[in-house]
Amino acid sequence: MSGFDTNPFADPVDINPFQDPSVTQLTNTSQSGLDEFNPFSESSQRTNAARTTPATQPSQPAVLQTSVEPTPQAVAAAAQAGLLQQQAELERKAAELEKKERELQSHAASIDPRQNNWPPLPKRCPIKPCFYQDFSADIPADYQRICKMLYYLWMLHSITLLLNLLACLAWFTVDNSRGVDFGLSILWLILFTPCAFLCWYRPIYKAFRSDSSFSFFVFFFIFFCQIAIYIIQAVGIPGWGDSGWIAALSEVHGNVAVVVIMMVVAAFFTLCAVLSLFLLKQVHSLYRRTGASFQRAQEEFSQGILTNRSFQNAAAGAASSAAQSAFRGN
Repeated sequence: MSGFDTNPFADPVDINPFQDPSVTQLTNTSQSGLDEFNPFSESSQRTNAARTTPATQPSQPAVLQTSVEPTPQAVAAAAQAGLLQQQAELERKAAELEKKERELQSHAASIDPRQNNWPPLPKRCPIKPCFYQDFSADIPADYQRICKMLYYLWMLHSITLLLNLLACLAWFTVDNSRGVDFGLSILWLILFTPCAFLCWYRPIYKAFRSDSSFSFFVFFFIFFCQIAIYIIQAVGIPGWGDSGWIAALSEVHGNVAVVVIMMVVAAFFTLCAVLSLFLLKQVHSLYRRTGASFQRAQEEFSQGILTNRSFQNAAAGAASSAAQSAFRGN
């Protein structure tokens, strides 16, 4: 029964938890550490100093700067200075481009065998050729024939003007009142020979070479005027410096040799007019086949003007002068 008298809910051994050896060891160690700790010792002061964080400096209060508005004179001066700087920069770039262009041109001239070969002059002549002309190299094969015919027409035109001068001279020798005709014949030879080459032959040469609509229109306009001049010269109004049919027939009862010479010149003027009409029709038919138009001519003219360096420099100078005068006025 003694086994049943014990309390089943009681611990079999009465154990004090604070008597545990591990607990008593820790409590004794901490106690001894607290007893030995001296806060005023040198080692503790060094440890506290190392653990102390430095105090931060107080920040300065933000000060709002007051803005000062520039005066209109200062704004205008600054704008003018900017424009002058831009103008100087543009002029510097233009000078560099012009220098590079000259270098490229000189380089191209040194390696390009296409040197001017017309008019053909001797090498000892101080006057050098002014144009380059090569039908086989510049003109397409389809247009070489008509272009050569126009060149031969110009040569016939020059020969006719020279014969006209000789006819007027012969006329002047038998009639002293025809000095005006002789003087005008000299003027026509000096004026019309180079003008015909530059005004209608070179444009049609360029038109066939580069298929330029603008050059075609220049040729049509000038060549139509040339045909009208041929007709007037073939008629031969006395006092106009032309040995035409009327002038030749007015001397029928005079010197026969002079009349024959004048009639030959009148026939040459007539031949020039007829050939000009024929070649004008041929060129017009070729022009219609090339696809050229008045609109293309306008575009080529505008592009040529805008890309012209002289025009660009003049426009830039005018714009800068206008800007400077406007700022000076303000």
